Amino acid sequence: MKIAISAAEASGDLVASALVKSLLELNPRCNIEGMAGDKMTAAGCKQLWHLNQVNVMGFSEVIKKLPSLLRLRKSMVSHFSKKSPAVFIGVDAPDFNFKIERQLKARGTKTVHFVSPSVWAWRSGRINKIKESTDLMLCMFPFEVDFYKKHGQEALFVGHPLAETLQPRTDHQQGKKVLLMPGSREAEIKSLLPEMLGALMLMKEQDEEVSFSLALANKNLQSWVESQISGLDIEISIGDAHQKISEADLVIVASGTATLEIAMLGVPMVVVYKLSAISYQIAKRLLKTDFVSLPNVMLGKELVPELLQDQANADNIASSALRILSADNTQLVAELSSIHTQLNQGSAEKSAKAILAFIND
Repeated sequence: MKIAISAAEASGDLVASALVKSLLELNPRCNIEGMAGDKMTAAGCKQLWHLNQVNVMGFSEVIKKLPSLLRLRKSMVSHFSKKSPAVFIGVDAPDFNFKIERQLKARGTKTVHFVSPSVWAWRSGRINKIKESTDLMLCMFPFEVDFYKKHGQEALFVGHPLAETLQPRTDHQQGKKVLLMPGSREAEIKSLLPEMLGALMLMKEQDEEVSFSLALANKNLQSWVESQISGLDIEISIGDAHQKISEADLVIVASGTATLEIAMLGVPMVVVYKLSAISYQIAKRLLKTDFVSLPNVMLGKELVPELLQDQANADNIASSALRILSADNTQLVAELSSIHTQLNQGSAEKSAKAILAFIND
């Protein structure tokens, strides 16, 4: 059974490697090949192209590589049109994979897309192109299926892979340890960290027992961050966010996927975010949800504070954080932990079973 697959970024390689492993466990006769990273290759996928050929960031870099990206996509469509796989699976990277899916689907190949873009939150008009591209959408969140069914697109909730590796902590004794997570991109770190540090000083004035640590996703801005926290009693670490989150009593975090990881570990949080004035006005008009953080979106209410734009200031952050630290958070933690229960579906195996059933349908 020939299965074609395309993962075009590092996060997709991780998700797809578990999917490849499950497919081969369920059907050892599967011959899986395509665009893959090292994790997918180790799991048993034949690598025809390496995902590093696509994994670019930044507008100028994309423009520079556009001719080679277009040639690559054309060669992938040509290869799989001749090979006639039983299914083509696009993993995340919608801007790259949907166009391949669309052309292969038009030629009669069954197509599956794993990891839905946030079409339920913004740019909902993309649904028409998705329907032209994808026979079956595999969704990590249950509310995504509702959106797709409303628009006549076949979709299945399979859960989130992170729920299989992260577990809500147990027997935690509430204290006053605060973790700062200002994001991974330069723009967000440089706009959010000063407000977080301002909140730190305000909190210290009101309660000397509060302690602080800071987790960075990578070393890119380490020197700048160290210069900003010089003289402050704050511990800095890099690349160990999950460990630091599990030790914290509260996380002050930039809005993004980290909020979901914090929720799965069952840790209270304050979510903050800032954009440029122009970007914020555009985003506000495009956003179709009442909330921006995934925990609040999933539960349909503001369970964790969201401080956005002008509200993301030191005073508001400090007051929200102190309020949580001084409260009994038993119910809050229970609701956050319920997100893990919802998403812990055995994502890779459930996806593999759905794909094999779809092939044989």
